[in-house]
Amino acid sequence: MLPSNLLVHRQNGESVAPKHLPLDARHRDLALASIACFQAAVGNTQAALDAQLLDLEGDSPDYRLRRGLAHLLKNSFATFEVVSPLEPLLLRERVFAAAAERLPSRDRRDRTLEELSHALSRELGREVLPADIATGLYADLQANRILTQFDAPTPEGLLQRYNLAQVQGIFYRATHVAIDVHRNDPGEYKLLFRYLKLFQLMAYIEGDADCGFTIAIDGPASLFKASTRYGLSLAKLIPALLHVTRWSLKAELNRRNPFDGTRRQGYFQLDSDCSLTSHYPPGKPFDSLLEESFAKRWAKMKTPWQLEREVDLVPIPGSVMIPDFRLVHPDGRSFLLEIVGYWRLEYLRRKFAKVRRANIPNLVLAISERLNLEKAEINTAQLPARVVWFKDKLAPKAVLEAIASDRS
Repeated sequence: MLPSNLLVHRQNGESVAPKHLPLDARHRDLALASIACFQAAVGNTQAALDAQLLDLEGDSPDYRLRRGLAHLLKNSFATFEVVSPLEPLLLRERVFAAAAERLPSRDRRDRTLEELSHALSRELGREVLPADIATGLYADLQANRILTQFDAPTPEGLLQRYNLAQVQGIFYRATHVAIDVHRNDPGEYKLLFRYLKLFQLMAYIEGDADCGFTIAIDGPASLFKASTRYGLSLAKLIPALLHVTRWSLKAELNRRNPFDGTRRQGYFQLDSDCSLTSHYPPGKPFDSLLEESFAKRWAKMKTPWQLEREVDLVPIPGSVMIPDFRLVHPDGRSFLLEIVGYWRLEYLRRKFAKVRRANIPNLVLAISERLNLEKAEINTAQLPARVVWFKDKLAPKAVLEAIASDRS
């Protein structure tokens, strides 16, 4: 994403419009020039790269655009590393200790580096040249980090990333965000809700899979103390939202007037017809190796029960529950399967609280025996679900036995 000083937003009344670059020849050339600058700098220091970027920027009036492209390339596509024969702090201690034993002179300095290079070569089992010591001495300074790898995007990809970052920056100062997620594929809901949880956003969810969901999210400017980290987390949700087919969003903003410093209300709207592109990968086939292993073992079973993944969304007041699998029989019977294999006290309490509130009569809970449920003060006998226990791997046979028997 972009820092606030590289955001370009226009206020039209109470509506806020972020800068949007067209994918035309001029902007492609700008992006290509920035990418080429990074490609030529591989193996050089960050200071050398910054000098090249400054030359590329020149006295152009669109310097913020050029700096924005460089910022995205530096933070999303480039890898900078500290290159030194030893940790720079340890290396400085060795060099300074050796130098303190001699009177200062250029000849003495060269001799010190020569002697230390031999000592380090023997110690590390590889050749260490005096030049390696000289360059590694302050290699931990940001300016001296080496650009070791650059995964060059296409010019179009960089411009799309820039347009997305401009939109994300709007949410740094949001007070409230309302998202209407219309009827979509259940897997898209799952991905979106997973990111909501990942970014720890304060959200209230209403709706169901047939009609869609309304998600109300508190923004960073609504908190007692504005949180930069929370604002960044909210901004990170936007690329995830782009994976949903049909949606609309409205944000209320608390913006600062650049002329007198006063605060004023602003609004921003966006929907699925926007031209933005997400750089997040689509949802993973499975959330865990445990789920993947169970699905593979189920596929080898000779049973009429079909295993489907994440197709049911169970609305709960203020939230939603998405079981891991659904088991469907040709005669119309079906069960939902939720695998609980993670140990964290608060996670377990929230998980089982959802189970109680959902009160799903055809729910099967597969629970790891390694979980300390007594410490979490959870009594599985009070859960409205069939319970299957497992150790390292969940056996499909145990699940089949659970759905074939009456719940006690």
